[in-house]
Amino acid sequence: MDKHLGYQTPPDSTTFVSPSPQDQAVTWRDFVALTKPGILRSNLVATFGGFWLASGWNVHFIHLIWTLLGTMLVMASSCVFNNYFDRDLDTKMARTQDRVLATRRLSPNVVLWYAIGLGLLGLGVLAIFSGLLAAALGVLGMFVYVVIYTLWLKRSSTWSTSIGGISGAMPPVIGYVAVTNHIDLAAWLLFAMLFLWQPPHFWALGIRRVEEYRAAGFPLLPVVKGITRTKYQMLPYIALLIPIPILMYVYNYTGVIYMIVSLVLSVVWLFMAVAGFRKPDTDKWAKTAFIFSINYLTLSFILMIIDTVHK
Repeated sequence: MDKHLGYQTPPDSTTFVSPSPQDQAVTWRDFVALTKPGILRSNLVATFGGFWLASGWNVHFIHLIWTLLGTMLVMASSCVFNNYFDRDLDTKMARTQDRVLATRRLSPNVVLWYAIGLGLLGLGVLAIFSGLLAAALGVLGMFVYVVIYTLWLKRSSTWSTSIGGISGAMPPVIGYVAVTNHIDLAAWLLFAMLFLWQPPHFWALGIRRVEEYRAAGFPLLPVVKGITRTKYQMLPYIALLIPIPILMYVYNYTGVIYMIVSLVLSVVWLFMAVAGFRKPDTDKWAKTAFIFSINYLTLSFILMIIDTVHK
C-alpha cells in the first residue's frame, strides 16, 4: 500500500484505480505544478530564441519580458486545461497518478477557472505588448493543444503526437513575430524545427512507458503500431531537421558556428535513431534518445542565440 497516494498497486500490474481524496492541504506548489513548469521552461527558451533571432542582438528587453510573460501565461493555461480534461485518465498512469486533480486535492471547478484566468491574462498581455499576430498565434497554439490534441486526437488517434506538435512549435514563432510583426522564412524555419523535434522526442518517452499508455487506453503510436514501427517513424522527422541549420545560415539568420554544431547534433541524433534497431535493451536506448533530444533542443537554441547575425 502506498500511504501517500492512498491506493494499492499490484506488484505486477500497470492498472491503477482512482485514489481517495487527500487529507493534506493544497499549497501554492500545487498550482505551480498544474502549469507543468518543465514544459514552460523549455518553451520559454524557445520563445527567447525566436525573439532574439528577430532582434539580431538589438534587443528591447522590456518588450522581451512582456512577450515571455504573455507566452508563459498562455502555455500555463494550456497545460492547466490539459490537466483538467485528463484528470480521470491521469489516475491510470504511474507518471501522472500523483497530480493534484488525480488525487482530488483540488476541485475541478477551481482548476478550470484557473486555466481560463491564465489564458485570458496571457492573451491580453500578448495582444497589448507583443502585437495581435503574436496573440493570434497564442490562440492557435491553445486551440490545437486543448481541443485538437487533448480532447480529440489524444483519445482517438496515433496522429495526436504529430498534429499536437503544431502547438508546441508556436512559442519561438510568437517570440519572433513579437519583433517583426510578420511571418517570413525564419519564422517558418523556427516552426519547422520545433514541429519536427517533438514526435521523435515524445515517442522515445512513449516507448519507455508503452505499457502504462496501453493500460491507460491512450492510442499512442508504440501502443497501436508497435515499437519497431515507431522507431521507423522517428527517422524522417529527425532527418528533416538536418536542412534547417543550413537554411538558417544560407539566408543569413545565423552564423556558421550554429550551422555546423546544430547540423552535427542532428546527424548524431539520426545515427542514434538508426542504431536503435540493433540495441538489445530498448528501454535503455529510448531513455538515452529521450535525454539526447532534450539536450539537442537546448543546445540548438543556445547556439542560435549566441550566433544570431547582428542587424
